[in-house]
Amino acid sequence: MKRFPGHLAAGTPTEPDGARSEPDGSPVGADGSMVGPDGSPVAPDGLLVRPDGSPVGPDPASARTLPALAVALARELSRRADEERHLMRQARTNPTPQVRRGLVECRRTNADALATIVRRHGWPTADLVGAPASTAALMILLHAPDLDFQLRCRDLIAQATADGRCPGPHHAYIADHCAVELGQPQFYGTRVDPATFRPYPIRRPETLEERRRDVGLGPLDEQMRALRRGA
Repeated sequence: MKRFPGHLAAGTPTEPDGARSEPDGSPVGADGSMVGPDGSPVAPDGLLVRPDGSPVGPDPASARTLPALAVALARELSRRADEERHLMRQARTNPTPQVRRGLVECRRTNADALATIVRRHGWPTADLVGAPASTAALMILLHAPDLDFQLRCRDLIAQATADGRCPGPHHAYIADHCAVELGQPQFYGTRVDPATFRPYPIRRPETLEERRRDVGLGPLDEQMRALRRGA
């Protein structure tokens, strides 16, 4: 099995491991909207959106081919991401303590639900629940309050990516997220410090572009130029 940087077997000690980001490090696009791990536009709360801005739910074609359980999981993940999207929008327009507490609680309950799904069915891969719902799961994971859970899922996602069951950027986003949270250099440059508007430290920067190509990410310089134009 191909192994990407940042993929460690479960239980193995962690190695030190570009978009513009929200205060929590979530990547955002040049126009201020979030960029999905597969390069698709994402609503400001983390749900994939179509070009016209409407949320993307489980793909109808997938619903005809996936087992009923997988369809139900896809709907649940998309619903929860949509709920968080709504609360994030509220927190931006009306940042009261009550709204912020609601967002924190939503992220906690979403993470608990995702943990149950992972425990029972494994990581919700794109080939199981469809790409939009798998990306919704990743967004829930990136906002989860439990780093240990994120680390466990990081390796599940890395294996799924190596097996072709998840898009490469999914692994890049969670690997970089975990590295930054651990105070270690990131591998792919997907996390940007909102205070400096520069990527958090990157391991072996001389080979960064090769690693980004391996997981389907474009050059970091292009990404940062686009982000600065939209800042």
